[in-house]
Amino acid sequence: MAGKAETGRIVLSAFHRRGALSIELADDGQGIDAEDLRAGVVARGLSTLEVATHLSVEELYEFLFLPGFSTRSTVSEFSGRGVGLDAVQTLVQEMGGRVSVESTQGRGTTFLLDLPLTLSVVRTLICEIGGEPYAFPLAKLSAIMRVPRSQVQSWESKPHVRWGSYEVPVVWGHLVLDVPAPQVREDLDIVVLGAGVSYFGIVVDRLVGQQNLVVQPLDPRLGKVQHISSGALLEDGAPVLILDTDDLSRGLERYIENGGMAVGEAAPTAVRRRRVLVVDDSVTVREVERKLLERHGYEVQVAFDGIEGWNALRHASFDLVVTDIDMPRMDGFQLLSRIRQDPVLKARPVIIMSYKDRDEDRLRGLELGADAYLTKGAFQDEGFIRTVQGVIGEAEG
Repeated sequence: MAGKAETGRIVLSAFHRRGALSIELADDGQGIDAEDLRAGVVARGLSTLEVATHLSVEELYEFLFLPGFSTRSTVSEFSGRGVGLDAVQTLVQEMGGRVSVESTQGRGTTFLLDLPLTLSVVRTLICEIGGEPYAFPLAKLSAIMRVPRSQVQSWESKPHVRWGSYEVPVVWGHLVLDVPAPQVREDLDIVVLGAGVSYFGIVVDRLVGQQNLVVQPLDPRLGKVQHISSGALLEDGAPVLILDTDDLSRGLERYIENGGMAVGEAAPTAVRRRRVLVVDDSVTVREVERKLLERHGYEVQVAFDGIEGWNALRHASFDLVVTDIDMPRMDGFQLLSRIRQDPVLKARPVIIMSYKDRDEDRLRGLELGADAYLTKGAFQDEGFIRTVQGVIGEAEG
């Protein structure tokens, strides 16, 4: 009916992209019906109809990786058991990578696996910030500018600089990285990060030049260092840190939204309100949790994944952490384990909120030290808030 040949076509390709090994597996089949998938999510009790209705296509695809979830209504020798994609995601996450899906109904589906390279060469821009060299991966930069200080204008009480048709918010690099301030200069060197309509400018002390660097992973005992992805050696043998531009962009966004306060710093309030950190890679779920908590008086900060959540915990104080399990870079179990092993944070209450409702997942979460394990179906009533109140009390305290 779709005018396709009886024999399908599968293409497997691998290539180096943005400092990682990317593997693509694409077919020319019928693709994924997003509305059928949405209905299946609700039918299996993995989400309420209210939440599922607002899930984006990309967020719906995340359900494909849940244990036991399948788009097939019958089980055959090859499919229907819901174990294949779950196993793939587990293996990729164990390697520090991530897997995602792209699909066009009637045209086919592509699975993308991004895996880290233990040793790779990356083209970088070397800059000085706080008197020390830092490397920006060139593939992640949108522009490099040198402008007179007078061209930095205040817009909505925040510094911006004009770049083409965009008003780009600007932050001084030494403030974000918490390093010494440079000497005052009339001309500013600005590195522009971001894409689409979300651009951020970071002012550096000095542009040094471009250089190919052999990437060296940081010692795993350091954990995830905020804003830093790896290290390398310059041509003269001096060490240099390679910046994590994705992490840095999120830090710049929070810095700007907070009106120039340090990342993770909260504005003072007259009444002490209990603070909750919500960690979830689904925009929809984060917003549902945030609005529900704020409606009951709690102060909420959100984080995209376990790494961002861990960095937030190290730079601000929270009364509770609410975390998903399946997230890129660091999942919820890893975040919980790191919290329980930290001498300062080990007593911090943690609630796991996950689509996974298997006994083994629930048991693992509780064994790692979670104070409660809830499924995301709890959004349909006050069960979630009652659990939060049972763990840390009312919002004001």
